[in-house]
Amino acid sequence: MDRVYVMQLVRSFQTGGLSRRKFLKQATLALGSVASANALLAACTPGSTDVPPVVEPTAGAGSLEPASDTASETPEATPGVAAETIEFAGPQGTTLTGYLARPTGGAAVPAVVLIQEWWGLNDHIKDVTRRLAAEGFVVLAPDLYNGVVVTEPDEARKLVMELDMESAVSEIRAAIDHLQTLDTVSGSKVAVMGFCMGGRLSLQTAIVEDDLYAVVPYYGTPLTADQAPEVAAPLLGIYGEEDGGIPVSEVEAMGAALKEAGVTHEIHIYPGAQHAFFNDTREAYNAEAAADAWQRTLSWLRTHQE
Repeated sequence: MDRVYVMQLVRSFQTGGLSRRKFLKQATLALGSVASANALLAACTPGSTDVPPVVEPTAGAGSLEPASDTASETPEATPGVAAETIEFAGPQGTTLTGYLARPTGGAAVPAVVLIQEWWGLNDHIKDVTRRLAAEGFVVLAPDLYNGVVVTEPDEARKLVMELDMESAVSEIRAAIDHLQTLDTVSGSKVAVMGFCMGGRLSLQTAIVEDDLYAVVPYYGTPLTADQAPEVAAPLLGIYGEEDGGIPVSEVEAMGAALKEAGVTHEIHIYPGAQHAFFNDTREAYNAEAAADAWQRTLSWLRTHQE
């Protein structure tokens, strides 16, 4: 580990020269694990005159989400984007919360519902929400865990098992309804996009919701042959060849069923990419695949927007 280089990273982050995302990427390479980079990030306070101690890498700890991803953390600003936590009407008179980001320009733009991974509505998902907004979309990420954010896989697995998928789809549809009421949103339909658990929920929403102009699941559990014909919106599927939880054969079977049903779709399976390869705070992050998937996503949304 190059301590001088790490200290330079810390100084750049503290003075605003590096964004949180870029700091995590470079610190992970320098320290050897995501966990160590996250520990260092937690010790860094932008504007502080003290340099925090360098955390040595811990073997086997790099597979966790950032320890600093909590509901109370203030996300970094994105130029040209306004973002805030909002409340909106949910099913049966309930009140839901979510993270809304939009371009600061006055023109109405297309809308996207962005669905979280199994960790919760953490800073990574908020960052992607703002990134989409910077590309010209109004984006709402509903908080399906009601403020709970976890970092341990066992905790996340427990939350997924406790989540009622049908109720979650109802909340996603409520987010769609809310976006359709906003003056800042153009068109009568909304896109839905999600990662991992959110990819699965994107697909489940697509088979029951008519007001979609596009659906973009990232490594979400594929639809069955019986479900695929129910999709009405153009579908872009993003998957990794080395995803240990989603066999390529199941992804290909979904693609075949969509083709047979006449559903507009594209399926991209990235060679060598693992599950969660788009998440740049995890060891599975694949920069080349993530960059290509991002451009394909933007192109798909722009091509099919109303």
